[in-house]
Amino acid sequence: MTTHVRAGATPANEIDSSYAWLRLVLALALGTIGSVGMWSFVVALPAVQADFGVARGEASLPFTLTMVGFGVGGILMGRLSDRFGIVIPMLGGAVALALGYFASSQANSLWLFAIAQGVIGFGSSATFGPLMADISHWFARRRGLAVALASCGNYLAGTVWPPITEHFIASSGWRATHIGIGLFCAVSMLPLIWMFRRPAPKHEAHVAAASALAARGSLGISSNTLMALLCVAGIGCCVAMSMPQVHIVAYCGDLGYGPARGAEMLALMMFFGIFSRVAAGFVADRIGGVTTLLISSILQGVALILYMLFDSLASLYVISALFGLFQGGLVPMYAVIVREYFPPHEAGTRLGFLLMATLIGMALGGWMSGVIFDLTGSYQAAFLNGLLWNLLNAAIASWLVFRPGRRRLAAA
Repeated sequence: MTTHVRAGATPANEIDSSYAWLRLVLALALGTIGSVGMWSFVVALPAVQADFGVARGEASLPFTLTMVGFGVGGILMGRLSDRFGIVIPMLGGAVALALGYFASSQANSLWLFAIAQGVIGFGSSATFGPLMADISHWFARRRGLAVALASCGNYLAGTVWPPITEHFIASSGWRATHIGIGLFCAVSMLPLIWMFRRPAPKHEAHVAAASALAARGSLGISSNTLMALLCVAGIGCCVAMSMPQVHIVAYCGDLGYGPARGAEMLALMMFFGIFSRVAAGFVADRIGGVTTLLISSILQGVALILYMLFDSLASLYVISALFGLFQGGLVPMYAVIVREYFPPHEAGTRLGFLLMATLIGMALGGWMSGVIFDLTGSYQAAFLNGLLWNLLNAAIASWLVFRPGRRRLAAA
């Protein structure tokens, strides 16, 4: 007996299939390329500052607009992916990256350059949250692992792109380098996006929606209340996360170890964060996203305590590696939780809002830590502040994990 599949439809057996894994590999590649927008300015900052003849604080403005563009883009691109599939937002992201890099290379003022960086951040957003949401539709048994792997493109970009960007800035200048990056994004991303034209599976959408409704009902709270709690949790965990990530270089300088040692510790965080994300995905497939979020939050708190207790050079290297290993799984868990508690057709939009909350947390935490250092002359109070915000995240995760209805549903 022959089974006919309607043109444009996705066969029922494609979930967890070899094509799903191929799509995951392509998503990882796209994430690694598109996330260049999150890292290139960090390398170009000294050259941009010298070119425009501005102070370091003014020269940091473009990075702020990059983050704003990334956050706003995550919501809009997520909404587009929910309505029209992943191809349209991905095409928009590739075009925005190419145009943003070209415009930045031609900017004759810092403000024009900053606006172009906002466009770059907007384009990069399509290669993070929307890709995680898309991959979540293609996996059931290994959804946590798949989402975690898809999120690793951002960290891989942070490992691969900085040395490449630095090399070309040193040899050709930052303007030519930005033109080259924009051209590379357009040429490399468009063929990969074409491979994503197959629509996401729909045959089990009603089953997934019913399962999410039951899971959320077991918590005894509305969808908006759950979203608000998750957004607060996202802010809390990322305020805590930002303290070492944003200030580790300055901290090492204050201790007399030099900024180069701090940069090496930051690289260690990123590297071990990749392993953390993969491990968290494995764990989430067995115990669920919320419980994995709680475990990761507790471990991140432990690492922050270690930073407060030890400050020798060797211990800071070890603690930085542990911090990366502990915190890397936090952000991908929000994508897993969205699929567990909300209907599939809302995944992109919901995740976009949650990722915006995490970006707010990173920005707030980086700023607060600097203010606290200025007031106290030490980073010890800043680490303590991060720990308190981390406790807020852990408290919300604990409240969700130990809700009586959720435990009854899990047992059933």
